[in-house]
Amino acid sequence: MGISSFFWTSSLLVLMLSVVNGQPLVPALFIFGDSVVDAGNNNHIDTIVKANFPPYGRDFVNHKPTGRFCNGKLASDFTAENLGFTSYPPAYLSKKARGKNLLIGANFASGSSGYYESTAKLYLEYFKEYQKKLVGIVGNSNASSIINGSIYLISAGSSDFVQNYYINPLLYKVYTPDQFSDILILSYTKFIQDLYELGARNIGVTNLPPLGCLPAAITIFGSHSNKCVAKLNKAAVSFNKKLNATSQKIQTRLSGLNLVILDIYQPLHDLITKPADYGFFEARRGCCGTGLVETSILCDKKSEGTCANASGYVFWDSFHPSEAANKIISDDLLISGISLIS
Repeated sequence: MGISSFFWTSSLLVLMLSVVNGQPLVPALFIFGDSVVDAGNNNHIDTIVKANFPPYGRDFVNHKPTGRFCNGKLASDFTAENLGFTSYPPAYLSKKARGKNLLIGANFASGSSGYYESTAKLYLEYFKEYQKKLVGIVGNSNASSIINGSIYLISAGSSDFVQNYYINPLLYKVYTPDQFSDILILSYTKFIQDLYELGARNIGVTNLPPLGCLPAAITIFGSHSNKCVAKLNKAAVSFNKKLNATSQKIQTRLSGLNLVILDIYQPLHDLITKPADYGFFEARRGCCGTGLVETSILCDKKSEGTCANASGYVFWDSFHPSEAANKIISDDLLISGISLIS
């Protein structure tokens, strides 16, 4: 075993022992992002983008839909478990987000949101509101300790491209993908700086997945091909390079900030291009409905063709990974984000 492998193995062992002792590794977990990590906030806003009906949630606790865009657990749910939490940060707009339930953090993610325009600002407004509630529960000093010592997970950008830029002529006819990614990077920079000013110190940010390999992207933009759409993957890779470079600059500038980019591009790309290596047999179609075009509003209990067992599918619907894929992704997140908790 090499020095690097020994380091990771030893660090993970320490983390596992901490969790076994029954104590979460951090005070709380805060989640920001789009539908990939939305735990039910869209149930409570005026939008058609919801996942509060079967078959969503069929493999989750009690086999009922919660608003998660998945058949079961999200990668962020597994992350909470990996950190030692016995329950998940509640969707902030839900009835569960009150009293002592707020002590383990909150989930501010919302389907179809992202870095573009006003949605990132809305995350922050809700977080400010949360902080006031937290002070009311535990007082200023304890609230500050929770805010400063917790982990912040951000997973956004996919909706900005796939559900916004590439289908909106007011954007793709005005900006090149490179120019649009620059706009997103500016919004991202502002969001991280604002989050830092509100007390966040340990922030993990997922990069973009291989957008061109999402079943919906292949169906819509693939020109009748079953292969990943090269231009979308190229845009994702370009954005991710900018995200890495920008994040390094931000961390240098903001004292005490631990900002880590969590790679999901390569792990998900591997699952999609080599599914059999990971125990999957289907990576082109999602389990739900036709698996080619559904992103919640078309994927319902009346959908014909929904698979009986999602564990062999990389995708649940045409946009979101299955619980089985989320488990693998979350394990990669734990390893790449170890510096946030060690």
